[in-house]
Amino acid sequence: MLSFYVLSLIVTAKAELLPGSCSFQESTCDYVSDPGFLSWTLDPSGHFITVEERVQEDQGKAVLLGPDVDQQDWSCVRVVYQVTAGASLQVQKRTDAESFDQVLWTTQSPSDSWLIASIDLQNSTETFKIVIEGKLGEEEGSSVSIYEIKISDKYCIECAFEEAHLCGYSNRNRYMNWRVGRSDDADGTGQYMYVDSTDTRSFQEVAELVSPMTTVPMSGCLSFQYQQDHAGDHLFSLFSRDRAGQYQELWRADLPENNHADWSPEARVWMPVQVDLKAPYPIELVFEGSFNSPHGGYVLLDDVSFSPEFCHAGTEPTFDPSIANCDFESGYCQYVQTVMGSPLWRRVSVKPNIYSAGDHTTGAGSFLLANSRSSLQSGYFSRLSGPPMPGNQKYCLKFFYSLRGLSGADQVLSAYLYYRDGTKQEQIWSQNEKIRNVWIAVELTFQSQKNAQVVFISTCKNVWSCGSVGLDDIKVTLGDCALLASSLSVPSHCDFEAGLCGYTQDKEGDSGDWMLARGPTPTSYTGPRGDHTTGVGHYLHIEASVMLPGHKARLFSSSLRGSREPQCLQFYYHMYGSGIGQLSVYLQTGQENEDKLLWTSLGEQGISWLRASINYQYDQQHQIVFEATRGASVRSDIAIDDVIFERGICREYAGDHIPQLSLSGDNNDIRSMTFK
Repeated sequence: MLSFYVLSLIVTAKAELLPGSCSFQESTCDYVSDPGFLSWTLDPSGHFITVEERVQEDQGKAVLLGPDVDQQDWSCVRVVYQVTAGASLQVQKRTDAESFDQVLWTTQSPSDSWLIASIDLQNSTETFKIVIEGKLGEEEGSSVSIYEIKISDKYCIECAFEEAHLCGYSNRNRYMNWRVGRSDDADGTGQYMYVDSTDTRSFQEVAELVSPMTTVPMSGCLSFQYQQDHAGDHLFSLFSRDRAGQYQELWRADLPENNHADWSPEARVWMPVQVDLKAPYPIELVFEGSFNSPHGGYVLLDDVSFSPEFCHAGTEPTFDPSIANCDFESGYCQYVQTVMGSPLWRRVSVKPNIYSAGDHTTGAGSFLLANSRSSLQSGYFSRLSGPPMPGNQKYCLKFFYSLRGLSGADQVLSAYLYYRDGTKQEQIWSQNEKIRNVWIAVELTFQSQKNAQVVFISTCKNVWSCGSVGLDDIKVTLGDCALLASSLSVPSHCDFEAGLCGYTQDKEGDSGDWMLARGPTPTSYTGPRGDHTTGVGHYLHIEASVMLPGHKARLFSSSLRGSREPQCLQFYYHMYGSGIGQLSVYLQTGQENEDKLLWTSLGEQGISWLRASINYQYDQQHQIVFEATRGASVRSDIAIDDVIFERGICREYAGDHIPQLSLSGDNNDIRSMTFK
């Protein structure tokens, strides 16, 4: 544990406890245990609550429900916690309008002392509850404990360093640390942070004071105050550091002659600083003091604060990368083509059929196609250029491509960064998968010091190695793809890449099972060639060869809380095979004799993954049931993937009434591609 985390973490008299805060000294405040799970127990001697015993072998989860909290313009939630022996802890946000709780923060890292989690909450007009979920591990002595929950109306990176926990700020250097000073701080008499060169053991010693990691996008003005002594013998800087460990300098203290202030020790001048901060993805603030000798003086720091308005009126707003997103359903968005006699990328759509896969977005929508057979030539290429994007940013680019030409085509699609200043373009990716008629996901992290455009290039060297290639669902976000992929799990989204996400088989009312699969199913001419999420990932399906005609496989969602607001259920389904049966979705309430049918599809629907969108409303506890019925022959594999629950009306129905449901018919007599 770090040196100044000596947790006598009793909140000082100055601290204001907002609703939802609790120090668990004499009571649990308004926090109660959910009776459906293990109970949290108040420890009268240690002033904390804990869960550490299993009532039965299969029950290892405890849920703590907080009181209703009215959202401030901005709030910071701090949780002082400890987990041991394989346990885990989650902090969630619950609103009445959603069936799923929003995961704000999670950890599975064991600790032998108290730690602090800091979680920023953006403004909202709705009341909410803080929900704490602790899970015990299989090991003996597994436990989860909460010492304090504090909700304040500030940003988590703000701190006056007056409280014992120092707002979650910590030292990173093991040997040279920032310490708490007590005397005349920036506001009078109080506490501040300082680092002194007398702790230096060798040249180039660095002391790093690190803020909590931001958890939501933030842009605005960061302010703080500092003092220096012997400024010429050390450096004082402010950096941002992302989860990948990459630093970016935000500010550096000038030498004394540039500060226009008397820097004598007697003067004790606090210098105010304002720095424009753009944190579109999680970062830490790192205040760094670097000394080159034991006589390098000292640095004092106090009153770190934040405002959502930039410090300088001329500061460019944070770039919105969504301008580079496109699913090509209603046009080319901001993508343009270079017309130099080469064949162009064309918008096309494919009706659901058994010969050619449709788009990735819905299975029946539009995508871009290059090098189509109707214009097959050798020795040409087609360029598709995205909108300009500013430099000095880290981007995650995701898109899907599908090979549709002659088998064995190599490198028919590449992605480049193009610079308008005439610098040579830089290749950042080239196609290497050779699977045909499957949408393959690509994720690229790139960063450029200069403004750049992403350019997709489809090449055709000769008629024997030339193939058609489709492009769809381009999405650009700020940050590192690997870090975005490893961020908080979303219980309402399941792509089956990490298992069944809480979905369970019906062991009593059916005669088959949903199976996790990757790649083609065992039986020819039925089932998908790959999943919908990435093309090479996992999906769920029924294997018709181990079932009899009419056999059913039922899959239950976890128990959903219900909502007074409409809910949207979206998923992708695959029904290819001459003997395909039926796929249905039911609402099960447990209070009625029969499940309520929400949606159904009957018969072969083609070789594409198709999107289903269901609007429903139910304000009590319920479950969603996916039921697949095996058809007349073994060519009856049915699959589902990418199940998503969202609040409100499904997007394609926004502004309309909830539609009447209708059965889908057989479409295997259709074979058409429409050019737009």
